[in-house]
Amino acid sequence: MRKIHDVLRLHFDLKLAQRQIARSIRISQSTVNEYLTRFQQSGLAWPLPEGCGDDELEAKLFGEQKAEPASERRPLPDFALVHQELTTNRDTCLQLLWEEYRDAHPGDHYSYSTFWRRYEEWRGQRDLVMRQHHRAGEKLFVDWAGAKIPLYDRETGEVQMTSLFVAVLGASSYTFAEATLTQELEPWIGAHVRAFEFLGGVPELIVPDNARTAVTKASRYEPDLNPTYQEMAEHYGVGVVPARVRKPRDKAKVEVGVQVAQRWIVAALRHRRFFSLADLNAAIAELFEKLNQRAFRKREGCRRSLFDEIDLPALRPLPAERYDMSVWSKAVVNIDYHVQVQDCFYSVPHTLARKAVEVRLTPATVEIFHCGARVASHVRARKPYTAVTENEHRPRAHQAHLDCRAWSMDWKPSSGTKRRAISLSKTSWR
Repeated sequence: MRKIHDVLRLHFDLKLAQRQIARSIRISQSTVNEYLTRFQQSGLAWPLPEGCGDDELEAKLFGEQKAEPASERRPLPDFALVHQELTTNRDTCLQLLWEEYRDAHPGDHYSYSTFWRRYEEWRGQRDLVMRQHHRAGEKLFVDWAGAKIPLYDRETGEVQMTSLFVAVLGASSYTFAEATLTQELEPWIGAHVRAFEFLGGVPELIVPDNARTAVTKASRYEPDLNPTYQEMAEHYGVGVVPARVRKPRDKAKVEVGVQVAQRWIVAALRHRRFFSLADLNAAIAELFEKLNQRAFRKREGCRRSLFDEIDLPALRPLPAERYDMSVWSKAVVNIDYHVQVQDCFYSVPHTLARKAVEVRLTPATVEIFHCGARVASHVRARKPYTAVTENEHRPRAHQAHLDCRAWSMDWKPSSGTKRRAISLSKTSWR
């Protein structure tokens, strides 16, 4: 259901074309068209009315639809693998590869003549490259550089290799770079936020590769974005269109930008020693500012002048608030109706015991979601092994037991009651 929400958001809020939506969330264009058609036929309006959950939306879109049997398709040969076999092993031939393909798909395969003809067609088209045209303020290409920059410990002399984050605008090639200690999620998100602030606005689309910080489940058709990355994109109102796996031409801008950054930033710093990340990034900021001011060889102007002319006016304004970093994870509610989050325990309604939930962890709060709806919100505990429990989440029997226990602990007998208890105890002893 999350992909349906993304389709509706990108269609109604960002006014993206169906092909761009399909590329953004990595589903087929026909699926995007089907979702939008079903939404129009359902009578719902965007934004969705308050209280309309995933179950109701799914019922309105698919409740009365019957699944159609999938059409049978003859499996296509993997011509990329066929070409690799022919070019790397001189003893192989097309006849042998066709026989292996035939044995793998008995009764449902192409004839040798069709196999040969389609391979020739594929080989004749594989080197064709479409020239990409980038609209002003449309795409920001992001990636990690392969080269590392050393960071030294002033006392021990220990060396830590830092990574270089590079972001390049498609139309003007305006470049931003920043060093990070790791390539994990928090530096990845933080670098995006600082890149937007450096640009003074946000583009329509972000084009990353399929790194784990961007895509949690790699797939040709429906890879899932990292929930934190998706939440950051929603906060800034941008779409995310990951490049296809093993298709570097999809992000050729940043590939060139990484190469340029390694030449004019990493190589320029090779004789300098840095003892703090702040000093390193200050030096990098000076160098990529010079890079953006560097004149083009085959055209007038530079990256900075081209950015001021075409990209900057087309960028969308930054939101009023900076994105608050959050981390999403999945968990299963324990039988004591609590969820463990980083050595602390947080309660949820007892009816969700043994059910799967999603947890959103921010620096100040812990939010727990079930089927897309928030079911609990707590202030984040700072002491390990602390249990944070709301009384309303307990069953009635547990609430009654705690109330009775509290009453018995607060009750204090009078002096006469004590004397009668003592006399009774003496009588029973005698």
